[in-house]
Amino acid sequence: MSTDSPTPSRSPSAPRNIPPLDRFLGRVSEALARATFVRLVLSHPEAGTKPVEKITARLIQLQDEPVLSLTLREPQRDQTRNLKPDEAVAWLRSELGPRFRSGLIETTTGDWQLNLPADNRPARLVRHAPRVRETPARDHDRSKSRALEPSSNDWLHGLGLTDPAGHPLPSRTDKHQQIHRYAEILGHLVRDCGWSAGGSLRVADMGCGRGYLTFAAWQLLRRQLGFDVKITGIEARPALVEQSRELATRLGFEGLTFAAGTVAETAIEPLDALLALHACNTATDDAIQHGIAAGCRLIVVAPCCHQEVRPQLSAPEPFTGALAHGIVAERFAEWITDVLRIHFLEWAGYQVKTVEFVAPEHTPRNLLIAGILGGKPFTDAAVRDRIVALKSMFGIGHHGLDPLLGR
Repeated sequence: MSTDSPTPSRSPSAPRNIPPLDRFLGRVSEALARATFVRLVLSHPEAGTKPVEKITARLIQLQDEPVLSLTLREPQRDQTRNLKPDEAVAWLRSELGPRFRSGLIETTTGDWQLNLPADNRPARLVRHAPRVRETPARDHDRSKSRALEPSSNDWLHGLGLTDPAGHPLPSRTDKHQQIHRYAEILGHLVRDCGWSAGGSLRVADMGCGRGYLTFAAWQLLRRQLGFDVKITGIEARPALVEQSRELATRLGFEGLTFAAGTVAETAIEPLDALLALHACNTATDDAIQHGIAAGCRLIVVAPCCHQEVRPQLSAPEPFTGALAHGIVAERFAEWITDVLRIHFLEWAGYQVKTVEFVAPEHTPRNLLIAGILGGKPFTDAAVRDRIVALKSMFGIGHHGLDPLLGR
């Protein structure tokens, strides 16, 4: 590690009178011009910039044109926007200092970390050896196709999703993309939880079906991130459990097991994470309660069908006319069900994010709700009041998570 300071013997291109911010912007411009750009990160926001906590940028090809794809990370959602490379320097100058106190540019020749202290300490630009020595793929769908490493092909092929060479079967392309998208999201959530690689994790995947996403979680956590993880997939259909168990045993996947049962029947034991994707109707609520009772740091659900609230639904003006239309009422019932789930998780002390799990053209059931335990459970009276008010407004006498109101 070295400070990218202006000494004649080291860097005649960085004279002493050029401020660190300008040198950093020069590194960004050079990386874009010379095709050495890997990644850009802005962090340590000023208080007034919230809710954006971090911005990451990668270079992609979009309609045959290079574009900086920005991800703006917020506590409860991520936003994306695109920026032309020739606009990057002006945009960075408006963000670094006024909005963010730290910038990182990763290139194939070196990484540079810019620190802009809020007090009177001088700004610094520090050089590190390159973390990545090859430029990443520039295709727009890179995250979908590369979230999991090639070592995942043994179980992907075993589940009938790829050919022996690891290429997705044409009929299973959507499922293949869904698995990679899930791994990408889970990787972000694991980092947000602050878990250290190499540590022990206990995970349950409730209603795991054929185990596609259970295998993906094991692949990501154990093979790629290096956790000593024990994952149990719970599924009500014994035949599917046996198929998944046989594949995990045949491939020698230590720490991956499957058991027959429902969410409600499963004994509550301490867990670090609970996953429940596409659990039907109130099984999602059972899974949320199970995860809270098990002390989970992370709860991830992707609700499936919503049947409990729709028969109860009524509405005050001005909603009455709109909800007289069946399909509108059905979608509204789904929406209010999941809004209540979000608030119940917040009542239990979780910081909640909602993410589009898969593209809506593949399935309308594409909402993923993720909660990370970060506050004192069952103490925020304003959140509890919000739950009660929403239920009252729309005539909802019972919701699957109501037992949490008594906590």
